[in-house]
Amino acid sequence: MNPIRLASRRTALALLLMLVAAFSAASQQAQSSKCVRVTLLQVNDVYQFMPVDRGTSGGLARVSTLRKQIMKDSPNTLFLFSGDTISPSVESIKLKGQQMIDAWNNIGLDYAALGNHEFDFGPDVLLQRMKESKFQWLAANVVDKEGKSFGGMPPFVVRDVGGVRVGFFGLLLPETTTTSAPGPNVKILGSCETARRIVPQMRAGGAQIIVAITHLSMREDKELAHCVPEIDIIIGGHEHTLLQSLAGRTPIFKMTADARQLGRYDLTVDAATGRLQSVDWQIIPVNEDVEADPQFAAVNEKYKEFLATYTEMVGRTNVRLDARSEPNRTGETNIGNFVADSFRQAMSADVALINGGTIRADTIFEPGPLSKHDVLAILPFGTEVVKVEVTGATLRKALENGVSQSGPGAEPGRFPQVSGLRFSFETSSPAGSRVKKVTINGQPLDDKKSYTLATNVYLLGGGDGYEMLKGAKRLTRQGEGQIDAEILRRTIAAATGGISPQTDGRIEWMNRPADDNKSECIIVAAPVGSR
Repeated sequence: MNPIRLASRRTALALLLMLVAAFSAASQQAQSSKCVRVTLLQVNDVYQFMPVDRGTSGGLARVSTLRKQIMKDSPNTLFLFSGDTISPSVESIKLKGQQMIDAWNNIGLDYAALGNHEFDFGPDVLLQRMKESKFQWLAANVVDKEGKSFGGMPPFVVRDVGGVRVGFFGLLLPETTTTSAPGPNVKILGSCETARRIVPQMRAGGAQIIVAITHLSMREDKELAHCVPEIDIIIGGHEHTLLQSLAGRTPIFKMTADARQLGRYDLTVDAATGRLQSVDWQIIPVNEDVEADPQFAAVNEKYKEFLATYTEMVGRTNVRLDARSEPNRTGETNIGNFVADSFRQAMSADVALINGGTIRADTIFEPGPLSKHDVLAILPFGTEVVKVEVTGATLRKALENGVSQSGPGAEPGRFPQVSGLRFSFETSSPAGSRVKKVTINGQPLDDKKSYTLATNVYLLGGGDGYEMLKGAKRLTRQGEGQIDAEILRRTIAAATGGISPQTDGRIEWMNRPADDNKSECIIVAAPVGSR
């Protein structure tokens, strides 16, 4: 063979092999750079499955429709719930959350974090609801007195989603031990210490992406993100406020209550490395433009007759009633004034004080008729109201407790709605010395004088930090107390021309700062061994 022709063939073969190798490398590189989209859907603090705001917002039948639409676009979709559903609501007064479990089972919930109100009826009822659930509850920091997981919940779950190993764990705010009724055999551990222990276990179990489903305050969520930066995304709840934040490298999302929005988060993950490349999010309105899923009709039919018992009209309002959670936990509202006034009148007391967190409708009632359902939605706990005798000093301590947690981004359920007194406070002062001026009937509060106080038995038992009321002399004899919603119903019904409550300046927040959730400086101790 001609040596020149042979050399030419050898060169051509070498070039061919080089091209094949280059193509193979390019193919492997293209394969290694392939990304997987994992979609997470979120709602939180959902207390009723029917639409709210006179039918214009929310409704789990609409959420079910949106979920199915999104799953067609993104097959790797999981539906998450960030706690609070068993209580409180009008329906749960009788059903103790059974209706909500039926609803979640129907629409295909995947994972749910425990919320503080899951314990409102005690641990035994919650355990029954958990047994009825077709989805997985998660709360890694909730254990029994022996340190074992409450209700047999796994500390975390690692799930293959489109070839990506996604780990989920849940956390519940520790103050649940005093704001709800978990009982003496339930312990709630610290969020950071739990996450520091759990996340390495999740990594060892193969989790490439870490998702925390939490029912914490935003401040606690930010602390969590800083103390365990390996968390890729926090899906939170509790505030009933639409909140989005970034703490360190971790995005945090919260929707408002009762499924008024559906959060959608698209996680783009490198298939080869399992690393999160990006997070895109969308807040989807759940409103009248969304058709109800016909599949949900079975739940509506099951509870149709029960819901019909609450449609009776009891009166009307001539003004907008602000029963939203955030205003009633941060300042004076017209419904807060009206409820406190009705309690003081019913008990023939000098003053009345209730916790803003007891007002639960979380909506604005437009002028018009008010039904039995509306009244019970405002006060769904069915708590007894009584009259007690307290000194001015005790009353001052109660007010101090009520504003002790107030501040930018805070919505404490203990915030006091009052009647028969006026007070001012400022949050720039230390807790315990924030109340600056208190008057009763135009006269300064006398610490040594005795006053009669109308309040609910939850506060009288020390709930929401009102420990100073525990020793109050009870003037209402056993069996003579009145249920809060019944007092409110009678007061509304007695107003033949309708009710028109107003704010009158009885509560003044002096030098109130911007409530923007951006002014906090989160300082978290570094884990042992870190730099």
